[in-house]
Amino acid sequence: MQAMILDQSGLHPRDIPKPAPGPGEVLIRVQACGVCRTDLHILDHELENPKMPLIPGHEIVGIVEGNGEGAFRFSMGQRVGVPWLAGTCGHCRYCQDGRENLCDHARFTGYTLDGGYAQYTVADERYCFALPDGYTDAEAAPLLCAGLIGYRALMACGNADRIGIYGFGAAAHIICQVAVWQGRKIHAFTRPHDEATQRFALDLGAAWAGDSSSVPPQKLDAAIIFAPAGELVPEALSHVAKGGTVVCAGIHMSEIPAFPYRILWGERMVRSIANLTRADGKAFFDIASRLRIKTHVQEFALGDAGKALELLRGGKVQGALVLVMNED
Repeated sequence: MQAMILDQSGLHPRDIPKPAPGPGEVLIRVQACGVCRTDLHILDHELENPKMPLIPGHEIVGIVEGNGEGAFRFSMGQRVGVPWLAGTCGHCRYCQDGRENLCDHARFTGYTLDGGYAQYTVADERYCFALPDGYTDAEAAPLLCAGLIGYRALMACGNADRIGIYGFGAAAHIICQVAVWQGRKIHAFTRPHDEATQRFALDLGAAWAGDSSSVPPQKLDAAIIFAPAGELVPEALSHVAKGGTVVCAGIHMSEIPAFPYRILWGERMVRSIANLTRADGKAFFDIASRLRIKTHVQEFALGDAGKALELLRGGKVQGALVLVMNED
């Protein structure tokens, strides 16, 4: 099968054997795989100790073509999604407390295990999701990380009505739609002079859009930072009302600069989001089955994964980038 392999020299196409499913695993013929900023963090050595060599990719949509011993959850030919969280121990205090996203021994698709930049992959069936109808494979792929992590970040905002979003990329363009559907008001903050993305946000239902140095028309109840830029934390704090929360939703962020205590005082809070739980997936895909989320995607061939990653690095992508596989 064809796969994109990341090793110490970079990302390269390779012809490798098709994997075989182990106990409890399913063999999946990959139809589409999203290109996520986390993949870029792995490529740039900003996340420690990835599997090497590695097949990246953790927003996988595919068809079940085989079952390992004891794997009976999905039928042959069924479409499934494979997310970032690939497995947990089930025994540590976090797993026992319903916080499997913080598991001490978690495994991650496209990071500690091979992922979806390939024609086939295997996955633990317990951590896969049945996907709602009404989405093409390419449209469904961003839901599996941008959607899931975005949803967890949105839930961390509590009952906030006015929410600022910094970094209007793949996750933001999905969660903006969910938040508007819930009756919330989204304020979108983009890179300076990025009027195209600001119009994109307004078209998706945002109540206001401006660049990241702008002052919103009203104080925010919460803010979500998707951009990996630590300097946005004090910027967002300065626009959040008393009792509000700033949610850092990325897996990696540059250094957060010092800031005056007065912008934190008033029971404001800064918190991070780490990974996801299967309960998050259940709740989010229930929403996705009722709300027809419009995922805006740009499609690339598997062999063009490097081009897609460099486009993502440039920071001017509207929506999400997705690899679409060719048949054998």
